[in-house]
Amino acid sequence: MVDIPKQARAVVIGGGVSGCSVAYHLAKAGWTDVVLLERKRLTSGTTWHAAGLIGQLRGSANMTRLAKYSADLYVRLEAETGVATGMRQVGSISVALTRERHEELLRQATVARIFDVEVHEISPSEAKAKYPHLNIDGVVGAVALPLDGQCDPANIAMALAKGARMKGAKIVEGALVTKVTTADGRTTGVDYILNGEPGHIAADVVVNCGGMWGRDLAAQNGVTLPLHACEHFYLVTEPVAGIAPDLPVLRVPDECAYYKQDAGKMMLGAFEPKAKPWGMDGIRKDFEFDTLPEDWDHFMPILEMATNRMPLFETAGIHTFFNGPESFTPDDRYYLGEAPEVKGYWTAAGYNSIGIVSSGGAGQALAHWITEGEPPFDLWEVDIRRAQPFQKNRRYLKERVSETLGLLYADHFPYRQVETARGVRRSPIHDHLAARGAVFGEVAGWERANWFADEGQEREYRYSWKRQNWFENQKAEHLAVRGGVGLFDMTSFGKIRVEGRDAMAFLNRVCSAQMDVAPGRIVYTMFLNRNGGIEADLTVTRLSETAYLLVVPGATLQRNLAWLRAHLGDDFAVITDVTAGESVLCVMGPKARDLLSSVSPDDFSNAAHPFGTAREIEIGMGLARAHRVTYVGELGWELYVSADQTAHVFEALMEAGGDHGLKLCGLHALDSCRIEKAYRHWGHDITDEDHVLEAGLGFTVSRKKADFTGREAVLRKEEAGLTRRMLQFRLKAPGPLLFHNEAIVRDGRIVGPVTSGAYGHFLGGAVGMGYVPCAGESEDEVLASRYEIEVAGVRHEALASLAPMHDPKSERVRM
Repeated sequence: MVDIPKQARAVVIGGGVSGCSVAYHLAKAGWTDVVLLERKRLTSGTTWHAAGLIGQLRGSANMTRLAKYSADLYVRLEAETGVATGMRQVGSISVALTRERHEELLRQATVARIFDVEVHEISPSEAKAKYPHLNIDGVVGAVALPLDGQCDPANIAMALAKGARMKGAKIVEGALVTKVTTADGRTTGVDYILNGEPGHIAADVVVNCGGMWGRDLAAQNGVTLPLHACEHFYLVTEPVAGIAPDLPVLRVPDECAYYKQDAGKMMLGAFEPKAKPWGMDGIRKDFEFDTLPEDWDHFMPILEMATNRMPLFETAGIHTFFNGPESFTPDDRYYLGEAPEVKGYWTAAGYNSIGIVSSGGAGQALAHWITEGEPPFDLWEVDIRRAQPFQKNRRYLKERVSETLGLLYADHFPYRQVETARGVRRSPIHDHLAARGAVFGEVAGWERANWFADEGQEREYRYSWKRQNWFENQKAEHLAVRGGVGLFDMTSFGKIRVEGRDAMAFLNRVCSAQMDVAPGRIVYTMFLNRNGGIEADLTVTRLSETAYLLVVPGATLQRNLAWLRAHLGDDFAVITDVTAGESVLCVMGPKARDLLSSVSPDDFSNAAHPFGTAREIEIGMGLARAHRVTYVGELGWELYVSADQTAHVFEALMEAGGDHGLKLCGLHALDSCRIEKAYRHWGHDITDEDHVLEAGLGFTVSRKKADFTGREAVLRKEEAGLTRRMLQFRLKAPGPLLFHNEAIVRDGRIVGPVTSGAYGHFLGGAVGMGYVPCAGESEDEVLASRYEIEVAGVRHEALASLAPMHDPKSERVRM
């Protein structure tokens, strides 16, 4: 008989590597009354058949930080628990078969240097020397990471489970959780069945580590956890003579394959371009250490390439052809954090076949988040609050994950767009834009015009690390905004109404700027956390004495709603998502005033409509609310139009636009314009671990307000001084491109990554943003240094500036 407590501080659901890691780290943090419930036996879902590859380098600093933590943890876990983890740092090699892939690997090597991961760029012959079985015909180049490795996944989970028990946690197998119980919008515990008998554990914290079962479990409580299982294949040979025990892990992404040796055998695994979703009708409750049917036809293209790349497969016997399920997400990133729908409901799931390398760090980060009330660093990439409610739709998930599995090994080109499950969220003028050449991208399900093709030009992307096929289109749109007038459809903006008796007092608590302004005023402000980090940057427009409109990026809407609701407290105010009710048409450029005056009888002069104000206008035969703000650094207005009148207003603008040189513009032009003006982008340039003063956004903070979240952190930083500053960079040479994660080099030493980059068509070169350490230095001293940006191993001289290089005094914005 198992003694299960009636109450616990936290209940972890799921005994795979993720759940075991969360339980281990919660117990390590001092929460000894933790209970982990596993429906069958530990590791019996997907952990037991994972490949166990430990690659430290990920796509960003913090994801790399988590992967490095996992690798370090797995090395020391055996000594701590006595359970052999099989962790061996044999290193890894990734080879490129195309010039474009080689460019990607060289860029990844630069990223490794930024994040202090040991990396070596090697030639094909050097790759052959390190991996004698590799056929290097067609190999262009390679990258080696000596401290990568491989492990025994099931034993990793068992070691974590034992470590959790050693620290006081209780782990129960055979306990099926049937429901997470809630009351008044927060968790109260879990119901379970053990040995046929029902039971209940009361707990304020519940963590869903249910893997491929996690989505359906979450749905019982209205929690959005968009993931779907896919079939995942690998084969293992019979023992092969002559295989060295320290052979590195080999990745050949151009052939969708990875290789590792294990006990003298070779494993070939694949991330094929079009995957096979599985479990559409649910996953049976007795699924335990199960496999799926073989599918040689599906796997054969991978095996045929492997026999050429690794000739030993021509003669080696096949010991096992394995097919097992793994869960994948719509964007190939896992979910971590507290669900916005239910307080106390936490998640760690959807690992996209990188659960072993991710779970050690993810468990540590989530435990810190739960026990300390905030994440250890910026985790937006994997934050569950990025998930959109519609993404729980199973048809959507089935279509999307058929693509995302293969994207793991596809070329990670900048601006790459997903192709499946498109068209879910569309602006009222979507078809109008499509008819005029729009080429769409997708963010948070929204179809957004990224660029406009010329007549006769193909309407699709041709990806490259160099100038892509839309570069000249972007340039024309960009220069139209700088010299004439452009129209952007920004309907995807998130729009939140906050209204009620205490709306002003509430927003003054959560916003850094003063909210007690006259109706019609627009305020640029931040949500800060207690460390002065930026939880959100947004505009707030006071509509009336008791009503405000908050405008946020579409991708962060759910996060921003959750932040507001979590901080409402006893204030009497209603928070409403009104995103779908209004479209946003942005008219931007020096001729914006002339265009609007031609379709509206209202006065758009500075005296009648100054910068930072909003008012209702007549336009065409309809009405709109015109907000005089800009994200491109030019004179302009954002027109908020009710969804039913959007098409009419667009048609009126287009009809009049011919006389004013109006050009339709896409998001790529918006991005290149904003970066010339050094406007920050949340999630790249500014995050919840970037201090508002170091980000150069101190002007958004009111020092006169008595109390708001983050105030003390701002005052402390002002007194202590900055330790780093956000700078804008422009490459002197007009050819190279910047995207993000290129290395900032100060006086010959790498000091950090480019946080975002784009081509500045008006300035005549690639422009990037990034932080530079500056402890004890003046602004002049920071700018006196010599700066370069390393792109794919090549360093390019760069100009650096604290002020925007375009219109530093914002004269064009207020013209």
